[in-house]
Amino acid sequence: MGLQEAEMRTRRGPIVMRGQIAMRELIAMRGLLARIGLIAMVALLVPRLALAGCAPIAWNMPRVMLADTAPDGLRITFLGHASFLIETPQGVRAVTDYNGVNIPEDPPDIATMNHAHSTHYTDHPDPRIKYVLHGWRDDGTPAQIDLVYRDLHVSNLPTNIRDWQGGTEYYGNSIFLFESAGLCVAHLSHLHHLLTEQDVAVLGHIDVVMAPVDGAYTMSHADMAKVLDELQPRLVLPMHYFTREVLDQFLALVRDGYVVRESATPTAVVSRATLPARPEIWVLPGGF
Repeated sequence: MGLQEAEMRTRRGPIVMRGQIAMRELIAMRGLLARIGLIAMVALLVPRLALAGCAPIAWNMPRVMLADTAPDGLRITFLGHASFLIETPQGVRAVTDYNGVNIPEDPPDIATMNHAHSTHYTDHPDPRIKYVLHGWRDDGTPAQIDLVYRDLHVSNLPTNIRDWQGGTEYYGNSIFLFESAGLCVAHLSHLHHLLTEQDVAVLGHIDVVMAPVDGAYTMSHADMAKVLDELQPRLVLPMHYFTREVLDQFLALVRDGYVVRESATPTAVVSRATLPARPEIWVLPGGF
């Protein structure tokens, strides 16, 4: 079956996106200030979550640029499925949901993995990878990632996944956060449920979200739209959609809230100075 996983369909009903672009702009700063206070409170009350989260940064008025035009930014390449290569200004390389198939020619310094399905991890990573980070623990406790390597900080927020019996595997997935060059990138991986207010507060200010938009195996399109509406990223990179038809269905649902851009190359460079002023969805080719 290849990358077309035999994944269970979500049973969540449709959820309408809250607010339009004008409302997003009006509440953005107020929401960020509220999150700062809640992050501090959560860090005191829930120590295991204190490692995750990106620092709130005031919004500015930047724009997106193509690869090789923003040398101080993050270079992001879509490798296919749920894997992206993230390259920092100091040359640190990280691959998300490293599975041994959707990989770059040269091994990364850091590989993150999740284990909802075998296409999101491998038991045999390249031995040259310096840090292999699992988003779960075999003993069922939440993974705690807090890695700083040169100019890249990697942390995680544990989330739950459905098990094969229709129940819940607690802490079976992680949202991985990558901080570098003044940016915070969140990779949602195999997120199966809506985020709580506490989750959103702990994650903090997110600039770029790598979002699964399959509409079934992770969560419904409406639920994913709600997650993005709560995180309020400036840039969304779709992944995990298997077919163009599925991607187009998601884009049709959220098009009123985002500028949708199609790229001819799987690579883009993003920096604080070049983030889009209005939220955008950036479709990078690279396989389903």
